[in-house]
Amino acid sequence: MLGTGISLKHISEDYLRFDVEMKLRWYNKNLVGIHYGGSLYSMCDPWYMFILTAGLGRDYIVLDKSAAIRYKKPGKGTLNCVFQIASERVKEIKEEIDKVGKKDYSFLCEVKNAEGEVVTEVDKVVYVRKKDFNWDSDNILQ
Repeated sequence: MLGTGISLKHISEDYLRFDVEMKLRWYNKNLVGIHYGGSLYSMCDPWYMFILTAGLGRDYIVLDKSAAIRYKKPGKGTLNCVFQIASERVKEIKEEIDKVGKKDYSFLCEVKNAEGEVVTEVDKVVYVRKKDFNWDSDNILQ
């Protein structure tokens, strides 16, 4: 993420919250002077996977599965996004995966400008499964 201008500003002690920032620079702006859409997506890419990997522990596999991005308004200046999953929700996910073996989970992230306005929404889908779950390696994400 270094080459995109994205910086991690804060990580909570329990790894369940990440605060991310991206400043508008010459190398991450498009022809009309706003943040590239790809940079906005990159800003949102790995964090929910990181949170669930840390929260669930080594007995679980967590993979990004898909995403949908909606641009709400031009991304100008410094943009911020907070990625967080409550510990209670991580516990619920763990209990559910222990019962069913695997499942997809959706999370919404909102990228905001300095005024607190939503610039971009990204729906992230994360795949979670138990490591010892009986699976077909050709169909891991189905």
